[in-house]
Amino acid sequence: MTRSFVNWSGSLAFTPAEHAEPRDEDEVCALVRHARETGTTIRPVGSGHSSSPLVRTDGILVSLDRLSGMVSGDGHRVSVWAGTKLRTLGEGLFDGGLAMDNLGDVDYQSIAGATATGTHGTGLGFGNLSTQIAAVRLVTGAGETLDISPADNPELLPAARLSLGALGVVTRVTLDVQPHFELHRVSWCAHVDWTLDHLAELQHTNRNMDFYWYPRSDQTQVRVMNRVDETPTGPPFTPARVPDSAPLGAPRDSQVGPTHRTIPRHRELRFEEIEYMLPSEAFPACFAEVRRRIRDRHRRVAGWRVLVRSIAPDDIWLSNAYGRPTVTIACLQNVSLPYEEYFRDMEAVFRQYGGRPHWGKKHWLTARELRPLYPRWDDFQAVRRRLDPDGVFLTPDLARLLEEA
Repeated sequence: MTRSFVNWSGSLAFTPAEHAEPRDEDEVCALVRHARETGTTIRPVGSGHSSSPLVRTDGILVSLDRLSGMVSGDGHRVSVWAGTKLRTLGEGLFDGGLAMDNLGDVDYQSIAGATATGTHGTGLGFGNLSTQIAAVRLVTGAGETLDISPADNPELLPAARLSLGALGVVTRVTLDVQPHFELHRVSWCAHVDWTLDHLAELQHTNRNMDFYWYPRSDQTQVRVMNRVDETPTGPPFTPARVPDSAPLGAPRDSQVGPTHRTIPRHRELRFEEIEYMLPSEAFPACFAEVRRRIRDRHRRVAGWRVLVRSIAPDDIWLSNAYGRPTVTIACLQNVSLPYEEYFRDMEAVFRQYGGRPHWGKKHWLTARELRPLYPRWDDFQAVRRRLDPDGVFLTPDLARLLEEA
């Protein structure tokens, strides 16, 4: 079956030679073997939320939508099919009295797509979603299934938890989960200077904290979240009110609910996005330069907001938070507005401060610039060549990211 593919934002469109929707792992294995035998490429796709060209291929595009739902669970870990959407996963876990520890800003991604690209939420104590993966099952470039876990091929786990789909077609993931809990989300508006002055305090005294900066008004929307069964770590914050020092007193928004209904935000308008992960210590200077350039150069076209979040360090080889506490800066732009000149200028700033690009969003780096940013880069490449020696999954777009010319 052949049909055109268009991603969520509309910025990526292509027509693969074949569009396949396998119903089980055997069909995935057969597709990969066919691609290998015919010398074509094959790429898996989830919900298509990513705006980078990771899934683009003139070969076989494999949708995992039919591989959806729970496989097994024991109360501490659950195994789910790779095509399961985060929203469906959240409801399924909730029905079983369980929850994921943290989530990202949207929930229409598939679990395999979200973890393969480093999707993350916010909070000093929380890594990206890939850190919640305990095991992975994938189909290698030879068309064979491979289990990767602390018990099976454990040396591959730091590569497989975030792999860009370069090691194989992930068919299922096993996640660490915990008993269901509820969060209280509170948000309010404040001038950006107040938010920056109180940023460290807000980050350290709340479970989750992020903020949007609106360049045209210099206002921010601050969001904090805390478990209703726990008290944050110190005054002046409680789960039910805004800090006493906040300039606008009453909260703009307040909601209590389970994580999968409280953390993600519903999006009506579609947008393009560039996001870089920065060493935490570099954030103040980097944000100051971002703010200066947007106000001086891009305020006319920068109609959307800038999002700031935090991520805990991890040991996943291609993770943007590998080995360092991280603060992220994301610039959003409505799809009807020009973005490339604006985003490229922001990328120059992010790179100046040691930033790593989000794998699933706009950026213009290639393997030559990426390799120095990841201490275990060569280890990942060795695993990739081991599991896909014939380059079945290596499209030209992926080669630009992973192989130096």
